[in-house]
Amino acid sequence: MGRYVARRLLQMIPVFLGSTLLVFSMMYALPGDPVRALAGEQSVDPTQIAEMKKELGLDLPLWHQYWNYLVNLFQGDFGTQIASGRPVADIISEAFPITVRLALFAFIFTVVVGISMGVFAGLKADTLRDRGLLVLTLLLISVPSFVLGFLGQYFFAFQLGWVEPNVSIEANSSELILPAVVLGSLSLAYVARLTRTSVAENLRSDYMRTAVAKGLPRRRVIGVHLMRNSMIPVVTFLGTDLGALLGGAVVTEGIFNVKGVGSAVFDALRHREGATVVGIVTLIVIVYLVASLVVDLLYAVLDPRIRYA
Repeated sequence: MGRYVARRLLQMIPVFLGSTLLVFSMMYALPGDPVRALAGEQSVDPTQIAEMKKELGLDLPLWHQYWNYLVNLFQGDFGTQIASGRPVADIISEAFPITVRLALFAFIFTVVVGISMGVFAGLKADTLRDRGLLVLTLLLISVPSFVLGFLGQYFFAFQLGWVEPNVSIEANSSELILPAVVLGSLSLAYVARLTRTSVAENLRSDYMRTAVAKGLPRRRVIGVHLMRNSMIPVVTFLGTDLGALLGGAVVTEGIFNVKGVGSAVFDALRHREGATVVGIVTLIVIVYLVASLVVDLLYAVLDPRIRYA
């Protein structure tokens, strides 16, 4: 197991370098000049702009800028935001906890409700409740998240008055519930369908018939034998979905005015602040890679036949 984890950690290095280089190159290729944008409509001496670029290292070739970024990153320095002069690490430390809480609430909602719905339908496949689940999940998959967000605001905030339409700066947990439900709805549909299919297939397996023939209690047959083998494809999806929730929060945060990563990325793109965008994306990439490793290790827990060398 230890050698497998070490090998996976080594494999993460080129993935990390490739993804960050790609984002860094995209920000470099965007039209516009972040230093010139500081002056707005006012005319600025080109010599001053050139001096500021030299001071910030923006006059260097792309590969040199990327190398400097990596060197600073491994020292804990995410760079400096040009417009405000603040360290990017401070901006990330303010925005990331809110988005992490939002993504975590959405993840819990997806796991608890999605798996419950999938098991509920899978145990009685091809019945009315099973078909009802398929229709509901198809509806969730078909409706874009921003439409679902606006519908949630209209019914639960403006019509029923149960929640506030926008999240305050404090971002209390109660205010994040509706955005989390909207954010996790698409993932919930996939988790429910995966769970339903896996449960329905495993119910027809030989080991399930053996467990029933041995006279084991129904709770043990379903809770241990059926669920343990049915969760492998679901865990695979959930592992990759955690990073997707962080990235997908950009749209949901815009709808509910959440001051998280989405707001920070939008402002950074508007002002072409490459360091801020690359810094946030770098953290999301790390979350993706760690979640992927954890999912692979969970395979051995769910299925004892899987062994890593």
